[in-house]
Amino acid sequence: MYDIAVLGGGPAGLSAAVNARARNKTVVVISNDWRENALFRAAHVPNYPGLPDVSGQELLERLHLHAEKMGTEFITKRLISALHMGASWGLSAEDTLVEARTLILASGIIRSGKFAGESELLGRGVSYCATCDGMLYRQKRVVVYGETDAAEREANYLKEIGCVVVYLSRRTGSGALKDTIPFIQMKHLEIHGGSKVEYVLIDGQKVLCDGVFLLRASVSPMDLIEDLALQDSHIKVDRSMATNLPGVYAAGDCTGKPYQIAKAAGEGQVAALAAVAWLDQQV
Repeated sequence: MYDIAVLGGGPAGLSAAVNARARNKTVVVISNDWRENALFRAAHVPNYPGLPDVSGQELLERLHLHAEKMGTEFITKRLISALHMGASWGLSAEDTLVEARTLILASGIIRSGKFAGESELLGRGVSYCATCDGMLYRQKRVVVYGETDAAEREANYLKEIGCVVVYLSRRTGSGALKDTIPFIQMKHLEIHGGSKVEYVLIDGQKVLCDGVFLLRASVSPMDLIEDLALQDSHIKVDRSMATNLPGVYAAGDCTGKPYQIAKAAGEGQVAALAAVAWLDQQV
């Protein structure tokens, strides 16, 4: 059981972790590998106060090291479910389960839109986690859509346990995918079926399958947390970064423009202080 779970390892999430740890709360950050963050690839960040010549990689490394030194714990996996259990939240990060009393959502902007049929067939052939659900599809045909090197490795895992795998991506392959797995670089995907997945259309081409694994870099908290209020496609918050759900806060790009690092770090601090105050009131 953690006091605070931070969902996202960018500037907002790491700032929240540092400030929560400074007030002696137990904190876990659940995110992908921080080197997959878009900021990591920025050659030059010209507008972060006091660090005019810093690169995105250097800035993210400093933030991560600071949070680590403060005693933050990290789970480097994709969050795939969040369940409110009354006095706490149960969180599933692929095959790892944790519990936290409060949440700070700092997921950034989830830029990949949903595919046609995804929502309707989620849990009926559509899955967000190969290691969680892969064994259900042994000796069956599955389509895997991925956006990261880790997704290619998950496709390899499905092949290893006996699934018949086709791998799709909008990007070129990284080389991690086994050469025995067919690879299709695609633009458009549709998922079709009645009571369960029956086939997909890949750029108009029909491919029969029993399951579809959508392994994006992250899953939007809007898809994970029921009844989370939105405003203009962002998470709605007040001045304390509180959402409409008790004990749930949000910070950074997921709360709206401007999409700036300094704004994200500041909101992370505010969210952490508000979460700490809320926790102290519950005692």
